[in-house]
Amino acid sequence: MTTDRRRELASPRLCLVIVATSTLLLLALGALLIPWSWVPGGTLVDVPAREVFSGEHLRRAETYASMQRHLGWASLAVSLALALLLGLTSLGARLAGRVRGPWWLRALLTTLVLLVLGELATLPFALAVRGNALEYGLTSQSLGGWLRDQGTSLLVSWALSGAMVLLVVGTARRSPRRWPLWTALAGAVLTVVGSWVYPVVVEPLFNHFTPLPDGELRSEVMALARKEKVPISDVLVADASRRTTTLNAYVSGIGSTKRVVLYDNLVDDVPRREAMIVVAHELGHDRHHDVAVGTALGAVGVALGSGLLGLLLSRRWLLDRAGVDDPGQPEVVALVLALAAVGSLLASPVASTASRAVEARADRSALAATGDYEGFERMQVKLALRSLSDDDPPMLSQFWFGSHPTTLQRLGLARALEQR
Repeated sequence: MTTDRRRELASPRLCLVIVATSTLLLLALGALLIPWSWVPGGTLVDVPAREVFSGEHLRRAETYASMQRHLGWASLAVSLALALLLGLTSLGARLAGRVRGPWWLRALLTTLVLLVLGELATLPFALAVRGNALEYGLTSQSLGGWLRDQGTSLLVSWALSGAMVLLVVGTARRSPRRWPLWTALAGAVLTVVGSWVYPVVVEPLFNHFTPLPDGELRSEVMALARKEKVPISDVLVADASRRTTTLNAYVSGIGSTKRVVLYDNLVDDVPRREAMIVVAHELGHDRHHDVAVGTALGAVGVALGSGLLGLLLSRRWLLDRAGVDDPGQPEVVALVLALAAVGSLLASPVASTASRAVEARADRSALAATGDYEGFERMQVKLALRSLSDDDPPMLSQFWFGSHPTTLQRLGLARALEQR
């Protein structure tokens, strides 16, 4: 390695300021915007699983969920190990050194190669997950359709990871001492823009969307939206049944791209009264601006990550270990992706805990809007039956990766509110 190619490294003091400021802002926003108490002024009611589910269902759901969970953990472990192997040794840098072209093209192509390697390493686990879903009737999608979705997901990941890599390498080339600041600011802006364009750019790559047809369900949805003072111009139906038999709905987008989306099997297979419970839940998200809140927290999280990344990449020993001269070289791509993977895993418990609290508030909103506690319970049970969700997952797994309360927790929330 020659020293004449090396640029200055990022200012550790500046990085510490970014980390401290972002952390304080995250704590303040989290305290103000996240409803940490699931049952304000109360506690969940304990609901025994065998009170609402048959023994056969519990055994079947536990077997299926356990298999999928262990395959997911194994896939994550292999993916992370590969990323660390490529990022914390000179292997990733040497791979980037074989790519020719201007720095930005080398960075993008190196990112693509690394992502493809990760996909190939975890492909056996992904195929096993698909095989289990087929065996248990949770999907009927053909292998060709599944492979197309996998390829599309890879391209989306490349676009997102490539943008991050170009931002880091590009700003490090232009401003070696202050690049974490410019990356933090630009990354926060891109997070907001991404949340805005995602529904109209990315979601159509996976599903076809049509307006919810005129009829009783549409009339009730629009009436409930007016009652809850949630401005929506339309409700869309996604052709999700070609991919999954599970029932779902979601809200996405901010501003002019905000939308409520229902799965077509939710519209076609579920009685209107129960479907309205799901709609009310999604309108609850909209009413509390949960997508905008998540976007704001994500933007600050990106700034925090930029500061931490700058701190790590200001350590010459780490760059030397990875065979990298400085962060302004495409050779740093593997190291950046490895550090981002570790950071994402470490941040997962915080994000999951906040997500569960937000989902619990949406459930409270649905119950307050409809007053239908019986319908809510029936719908939660039906969702669990269709998805074979694990009603008692391992505590650590739920804490680290559980984005929603369990079915029994949601029933306990409803019963606690009903008792009051």
